[in-house]
Amino acid sequence: MMPSDDRVLTVCSASRWFEMPSARVTAVDDVSLQIDVGEIVGLAGPSGSGKTTLLNLVAGWETPDSGTVERNTGPRRGWSSLAIVPQELGLIPELTAVQNIRLVGRLGGGDSRTVGDLFELLDLVGLADRMPDELSVGEQQRVAVARAVLCMPRLLVADEPTAHQDERHADQVMAVLAQAASAGGAVLVATHDDRLLAGVDRVLQLLDGRLVSPDGDA
Repeated sequence: MMPSDDRVLTVCSASRWFEMPSARVTAVDDVSLQIDVGEIVGLAGPSGSGKTTLLNLVAGWETPDSGTVERNTGPRRGWSSLAIVPQELGLIPELTAVQNIRLVGRLGGGDSRTVGDLFELLDLVGLADRMPDELSVGEQQRVAVARAVLCMPRLLVADEPTAHQDERHADQVMAVLAQAASAGGAVLVATHDDRLLAGVDRVLQLLDGRLVSPDGDA
């Protein structure tokens, strides 16, 4: 059966484990979830609960050892198909802030919104020509968020995108993520930040690699 056009992500009984010298460690354990267009879904849980590994599976950075991950991003390509805000941020150190953001438009999908607009929304005005090492960690993180939403992606995956933000800037990040969802995308965000979780549509709780909240029965 073909996926519904409204269904952006389907994870079915996905597990991911790692073979260690003394034992097998299961990071994601039989997880199933679905996310539709327009949704912002929060992924909560303590450190070590498997949030980042699950995001890596969704992003395609890792492959499940069992189960499936299906992304329905249609004909889009590049960052307009799937965009990521990783914890390590991944800014290219040889490029300025604005060059880091504009690069994703050239890699595929084209700019769906202006960089200037994003600089206004994320309090980055005046920082366009600075190199990443000339920015604070919080500023670097907001540049990574701007890069992720530039092409209005069908699926946006964000790992702790407000970890280095004060309350005002966390609100700005949440507003930009909400815009990405309302423009026809879907957002999955892993976070410990209650401020961010307060603004999502659903919260999925992970514990020891398993979904333990009712929302996990999608």
